[in-house]
Amino acid sequence: MINGSDPILLTPGPLTTSPATRQAMLRDWGSWDAAFNQMTNTICVDLLAIVSGQKDFVCVPMQGSGTFSVEAALGSLVPHEAVVLVPNNGAYCTRILKILGRLGVAAIELNLRDDEPASVERIEDMFLREPRITHVAQVHLETSAGLLNPLEDIAALCARFDKRLIVDAMSSLGALPIDVSKGGIDAVISASGKCLEGVPGMGFVIVRRSLLEASEGISRSLALDLHDQYAYMLKTSQWRFTPPTHVVAALRAALDQFIAEGGQAARGARYRGNCATLIDAMAVLGFKPFLDASVQAPVIVTFHAPRDPAYDFKRFYEAVREAGYVLYPGKLTEVETFRVGCIGAIDANEMHNAVAAIGRALNALHVRLAA
Repeated sequence: MINGSDPILLTPGPLTTSPATRQAMLRDWGSWDAAFNQMTNTICVDLLAIVSGQKDFVCVPMQGSGTFSVEAALGSLVPHEAVVLVPNNGAYCTRILKILGRLGVAAIELNLRDDEPASVERIEDMFLREPRITHVAQVHLETSAGLLNPLEDIAALCARFDKRLIVDAMSSLGALPIDVSKGGIDAVISASGKCLEGVPGMGFVIVRRSLLEASEGISRSLALDLHDQYAYMLKTSQWRFTPPTHVVAALRAALDQFIAEGGQAARGARYRGNCATLIDAMAVLGFKPFLDASVQAPVIVTFHAPRDPAYDFKRFYEAVREAGYVLYPGKLTEVETFRVGCIGAIDANEMHNAVAAIGRALNALHVRLAA
C-alpha cells in the first residue's frame, strides 16, 4: 500500500499515510476561503456519521494534537464543581488525571493494572460508594499497552446511573465500532493522525449538542474553549484562530479513502488482519504479547522484550529502522517491553516484512530469545 522508500511507521500515530493523503497537502488554502470552510464542514459531517451522531451530536474541530482536544473537552464540558471518575489502566488515563488536576476539577482514580480492562462492576461499585461522582472520563483504547476497555457496557452503566461519559477515543475511532446513538456517551474525542490515517495537527470533539450549548462560560482557557469554537464556527463557518489548513486538507483526503475502503467495518477488518499476522509471525521468532488476546485491541501490540543481556532497545530500534521500519518504545513501568503498531496505510504483507526485519536485527545484534 506504500510508495517510496520512506520508513514505515509501526506506531500509534503519527503513522504511515497514503500518497493521496500526502498529495493533498501540496496546495495552500486561505482560512477565510469558502471552499476551505466547506471542506471543514464536510469533514465534521463525515465524522459524525462514523459514530452515528448525526441526530443529537455536533462535531467541533480543534487545532493541535489530540491531547489539546482532550483538555478542551474536559475544560469546557465539566463544570467546576463536578467530580470525575477516571478508571486508570495506563499512561493516557494518567494524563487525564493530570489535566483534571491542572483544571482544579475533583477526580477519583479507579486503579487498574496495565493489563486489566475497566470493570463495569468496579465502576458501579464506585458509583454506589461515591454518589458525588458526576462524570466518567474513559479511555476507550489505552495505547500504552494496547488494551481495549468495554466502552459499550460502560456507556450503558453511565446511562443507568445518569452520569456524563466523556470518551478518549484517540486510538480507536475509525477502527472500532462506536455508536453514540445508543445513549450513555456524551462526548467522544479523537484526532486526525490516528485510525483515520490523516496527519497529526487536528483533534475534534463529537459532543451532545445540548451539553455543548449548556457549557458556555465553563472553560478556563481561551484557546481551548470548545463552546466558543462551536459558536464562532456556527456564526461565521470559520475557525476562531488560524486553522491547520494542510492538515485539514489531508484529513479530507484520508476520509475519502476511509469511505471508499468501506468505512469502519473494513478499516477495522484490515487492522485485525494486520494484528493477527503480526502476533503469529512474532510468535515464530519467540516473542510473546504482553496482553491476553481477549483484551488486545488491533491497533498496537506490546511485546515482552528479550531477556538476553545483549538486548538494548535503542540499538534494536536503530537496526530495525535501518531496515525500513519504525517501532515504538514500551510505556509500562514494571515490565520491559516494546510496541509495534498495526495501523496506517499498511497491510498484512508489510507486517510480514516488518517481522522479518526484526528477526534480522536480532541476529545482527546477537540477541537470543528464550525458547
